[in-house]
Amino acid sequence: MDGTHLTADVLRRFTPLDSLKRENIAALIKKIQVRELEPGKLLFREGDNERRTYYVLTGTLQLKNQDGGLKSIRGGSDESRNALSPMLPRRWTATAQDRVEFISIDTDLLDVMLTWDQTGSYEFSDLNGTQSAPKSDDWMTTLLQTKAFHRVPPANIQAIVMRMQKVQYSAGEVIIKQGDEGDYFYLISHGKCGVTRETPLNKDGIKLAELNVGDTFGEEALISEAKRNATVTMLVDGAVMRLGKDDFRQLLNEPMIDRVSYQDARQIVARGGKWLDVRLPSEYETFHEPGAINIPLYFLRLKIGTLDPSVTYVLCCDTSRRSSAGSFILNERGFTTTVLQGGLEIAEQRSDAGY
Repeated sequence: MDGTHLTADVLRRFTPLDSLKRENIAALIKKIQVRELEPGKLLFREGDNERRTYYVLTGTLQLKNQDGGLKSIRGGSDESRNALSPMLPRRWTATAQDRVEFISIDTDLLDVMLTWDQTGSYEFSDLNGTQSAPKSDDWMTTLLQTKAFHRVPPANIQAIVMRMQKVQYSAGEVIIKQGDEGDYFYLISHGKCGVTRETPLNKDGIKLAELNVGDTFGEEALISEAKRNATVTMLVDGAVMRLGKDDFRQLLNEPMIDRVSYQDARQIVARGGKWLDVRLPSEYETFHEPGAINIPLYFLRLKIGTLDPSVTYVLCCDTSRRSSAGSFILNERGFTTTVLQGGLEIAEQRSDAGY
């Protein structure tokens, strides 16, 4: 049997996927793939709480529960139009009766896309000031796919899109310069940028990262109320969407940052989480939490590959400003983080008090 090729028409067989706009259907196709299940293999168990939405494409799944309930879902049938056992915890165990093809979608991503479709009052062409169809790499599609944006209320997302401004840049043009005051948060909508940091020994700047469509920058200075800690230059002709400081703080930053007390932070670490100290090495060496990883904030993007996405990180600095910026960066890239409220100054006071 030939495998099913995933297309927009295939996804529109299912509800509520059939209600999605074409750009969100296109985004889903990029994020999922057809998977196979051999006869007798389990897709999920009764009591499962994983936030995934499943649809059967071909083959037959048997659903069974502890109360003796039994039913079969065959790909292509009317029953298969609906998600499999969508309520959590799941009320059924799903077993393949023959060779099954299925798709699995991140439920939070799907929920954001559905909410946007149902609350948005304008099309992408309205935002871009043109009637041309959006490109497949449209910045808004990228925004919706960003896992951290699942935390942002739909009304905020609408306001963010309405208030973002598009700015064109030529190759070699500086977008933000190290040492300047922070004024905007940026998202690359076309082209790519280079990030460099000037040091006393290297006035030309050390290359920290290369950013592509959908990547963001500029949040550190806005969150920590500090000057820009790096220079970002457009490497090719391109464009960015930018959001002003006040709008960024009100609409985007606060919903994405989860702050915890020192006691709660220690409990998270005791359950397998890790301290991530974003201060400078000299500050870290003075004092730090036992077992803490030290990655200075300005190196965080460069060192992101050394972190484990399955671990919850408790970010810390002296006051929580830099750690809040670091948390935002990691959350955008799918990590689970919390920020030590009040910073390590509070932790040190508790230590001195014998806590």
